[in-house]
Amino acid sequence: MAGVLHIAVIGTGVVGACTAAWLQRDGHRITFIDPLEAGEACSFGNAGSLSPSACLPVGMPGMWRNVPKWLLDPEGPLVIRAHYLPRILPWLMHFMRASTEKEVTRIAGAVRDLLRPVFECYEPLLQRAGGSSLIRRNGCLYVYSSREAAQRWKWGMDLRRSLGVEMQEVDSDELADLEPALKGLFRFGQFAPDNGSTPDPSALVKAIYNQAIKDGATHKKTLVTDFEIKDGCVDRIVLDNGERLEVDGVVVAAGAWSAKLSRKLGARVPLESQRGYHVTVKDPNVHLERNVMAVEHNMMVNPMTSGLRLAGTVEFAGLTAEPRYSRSEALFRKGQELFPGLEGSEKSYWMGHRPCLPDSLPVIGKAPRAENVFLGFGHGHVGMCGGASTGREIAHLVSGRETEIDLSPFSPTRFQ
Repeated sequence: MAGVLHIAVIGTGVVGACTAAWLQRDGHRITFIDPLEAGEACSFGNAGSLSPSACLPVGMPGMWRNVPKWLLDPEGPLVIRAHYLPRILPWLMHFMRASTEKEVTRIAGAVRDLLRPVFECYEPLLQRAGGSSLIRRNGCLYVYSSREAAQRWKWGMDLRRSLGVEMQEVDSDELADLEPALKGLFRFGQFAPDNGSTPDPSALVKAIYNQAIKDGATHKKTLVTDFEIKDGCVDRIVLDNGERLEVDGVVVAAGAWSAKLSRKLGARVPLESQRGYHVTVKDPNVHLERNVMAVEHNMMVNPMTSGLRLAGTVEFAGLTAEPRYSRSEALFRKGQELFPGLEGSEKSYWMGHRPCLPDSLPVIGKAPRAENVFLGFGHGHVGMCGGASTGREIAHLVSGRETEIDLSPFSPTRFQ
């Protein structure tokens, strides 16, 4: 594809906003299509991690041994609602096949390539948007009850190191120096100095989106119902209001709602919502400077503009089931166990749909049925980490340039 093009970007989350901004750098004209305002859904409620180290897939070797115990615990890290079990079983079988040591090593290498340039890819977008303060580059702590407890995760940490992630071991005294609020609570940690976070993920996405609008993008707040394909390309998008929008190209970045659209374009992908919950405590009485991952409890704690956010739970129940905010309440109770001084007089709960593939790899590439359609979704737990680099790579594809990342592991046809 050459010249100045009219590109429809379906989705105003982090991937859609970043992709649009990268496309505008090439001079293309953008129309966003999304019934939601920018920076909502997962781009609002995620844990705010911006971590090049977050390359390990969700499914790890031996994890299956823990699944029965988790499923029996209503407050555990994994819940599958009974009505959804028959539907999710094929996905879980694929998930288990992707959890062998060989597959995890391959997957981690691909994700590491995608996440390695996280700051490099956000920098020009946020500089233009005046949002550079929305990124903190002060590292991340993985903390444990003891050095011995950390041995359970040694294989994964060694894999991270083999892929070039710097992980510095810190004892209890060093932990307390880095984060005084952790004193006496955790006795061993690993510090990832190259990691960072955002104090407000929604504001970050909105900054990039708002700049895209200032630079000429428009936003149609409706749904896409179909595509008109002619000579192997989409030339019109059919919208929910009956309008047919003429386009030169399309980017599908609709998060957990992308599967139906991608099927119309020849890509059948087993996309699922790993429903995530958080609790944000406005005045927590716990002061942290950076992201802290309590590994044994599968909980990430991030100090944000809105308060202290605690996140880290997975629920399978589909896109339409009502939230169960008891999941958020359980996160808060666990937070009080980990941080005895945690105050919760004013807190908010949230549930969102993480778009997840069973191999923990997003879909990035051309749609099989349409040469001018590009897919970018399924980032799971690393959407904020991988959104900007995904946008850069899709911009390369649209303009016919060689990509800077090997996109073959993220192929939209890998499940067919």
